[in-house]
Amino acid sequence: MDLKSMTLEELTRAVWEMGEKPFRARQLYQWMHQKLAADYDEMTNLPKGFREKLKEQEPLTVLTLEERLVSKLDGTEKYLFSLSDGNVIESVLMRYRHGNSVCISSQAGCRMGCRFCASTLGGLMRNLLPSEMLEQVYRIQSVTGERVSHLVVMGTGEPLDNYENLLRFLHLLTDENGLNISQRNVTVSTCGLVEKIRSLADEKLQITLALSLHASSQEKRKELMPVAYKYELGEVLDACRYYFQQTGRRVTFEYSLVNGVNDTEEEAERLSKLIKDMNCHVNLIPVNPIAERDYTPSKEGRIAAFKNKLEKNRINVTIRREMGRDIQGACGQLRRSYLSKGDTV
Repeated sequence: MDLKSMTLEELTRAVWEMGEKPFRARQLYQWMHQKLAADYDEMTNLPKGFREKLKEQEPLTVLTLEERLVSKLDGTEKYLFSLSDGNVIESVLMRYRHGNSVCISSQAGCRMGCRFCASTLGGLMRNLLPSEMLEQVYRIQSVTGERVSHLVVMGTGEPLDNYENLLRFLHLLTDENGLNISQRNVTVSTCGLVEKIRSLADEKLQITLALSLHASSQEKRKELMPVAYKYELGEVLDACRYYFQQTGRRVTFEYSLVNGVNDTEEEAERLSKLIKDMNCHVNLIPVNPIAERDYTPSKEGRIAAFKNKLEKNRINVTIRREMGRDIQGACGQLRRSYLSKGDTV
């Protein structure tokens, strides 16, 4: 495991095993997780001999910025980073009144196969290390000079398919010795891996769980999301209920509205009945069109009617404000276009 993925306690042990004084571990930890150093040479209060030893034995995990796009519409920024093995991932910075929010990737690629998502085209390359998830936040904060206060794990990949690394990342991100982002300001999205939702619930973290629901019936969900062939909708929702019981945190249901597929008022009525007993919130998302699929976003009138139907049934609902449309804002689009360029060289 690389140094940036270690807890302070683990790092202290590793530094001691390297023959250094234990207090050097706290200095090293602060350089990595508070000062966001991109190179050992920046760590000026560490002895030169120790820095040389670190360079030789423990390469520092740092992402390389390949591309940065800034939306002329709303200031949203999209970042393409390369990993040490040549894989590429993407992240998004969104500025809100309540603070800066970063959306990070948890995997290079994705194997979940959701029909409307560009992230899954090309499949899964590999899981990201905790340090590689942290680095997306660190590099964006370093580039902009602005503090990140909120985080969503909703970029490329299924976070719960990389469960152990995700869990370690969450602890490091919210550690008071690091960036110290509040757990309540962190959201983790999943397409519904039931066992992992229950395991996460048992951790009793104060993060928000967001379930990618996208349908009000098992049949419709199968049409959009292959994961539905493994898990019945009822058991997924039961896992969400369990998450609320264990954490007291309201669950968010992400619902991508696809024109003519899942956006009727009848669908909204079924959805209301499905979740009426739950402490939840529905986030309606006009689907982002991607070239490889023929799905298009629902019309404004249909979106409004869908929302109204849910509200009449006393379901908390919002329509997600679309951001970054002019900079390939949808999950996986920038990475996909970058990889496609490489294919043509």
